Amino acid sequence: MGQRKASSDGDRKVGRRALLIGGTVAAAGSAVLARDELARLWWRTPGVEKPRKEGEVDYAGARWVAASEANWRRADRPDDYGIDMVVVHVTQGSFDSAVKAFQDPGHRAAAHYIVRQDGHVAQMIRELDVAYHAGNRDYNERSVGIEHEGFVDRPQDFTDEMYEASARLTARICARYDIPVDREHIIGHVEVPGTDHTDPGRHWDWEKYMRLVRRARTSPA
Repeated sequence: MGQRKASSDGDRKVGRRALLIGGTVAAAGSAVLARDELARLWWRTPGVEKPRKEGEVDYAGARWVAASEANWRRADRPDDYGIDMVVVHVTQGSFDSAVKAFQDPGHRAAAHYIVRQDGHVAQMIRELDVAYHAGNRDYNERSVGIEHEGFVDRPQDFTDEMYEASARLTARICARYDIPVDREHIIGHVEVPGTDHTDPGRHWDWEKYMRLVRRARTSPA
């Protein structure tokens, strides 16, 4: 969440390209683009719904707590949008306040997961769906967002339990989507182009975190 500002990347808007399939679209490239856009919106067709189980989690160590539907967009990842990145966030508040914010339809933002200081993991959005967490539409579509309870200016908030639980989660995400375990694919919110957020901040120990992710990645699931 960083500065806890609402996402403004326009994820909630359906692209106009999806409406340009008519006779005005003469160029073959545009037609292909429009068909691709419509394919990504297949779930809007009446009577079509991808099979889902209520309360199902993608990570076995997580507990399901649903975010407001206003804070994410239904998708069919990685079939419609490939996932090649994990974005690390800090809540700038307590675990409970982050959950409350993500359940608020007026917040206009939420991450897939929240990791508490004691290592508890909550999943609020399915990985197959697009969460409004990065403030950049392209990055939202291609990433999984993980929030961490605490404040960027309080290094004591980043506990060993939090680092280890988050590293196991990130390792499983990387394994599931064949994401390289490196700093080009596991980034902080501050590194997302166009963002005004600063999290996870200078006290986040990237060296320690990446070491834990690599160790978890090579350990049995």
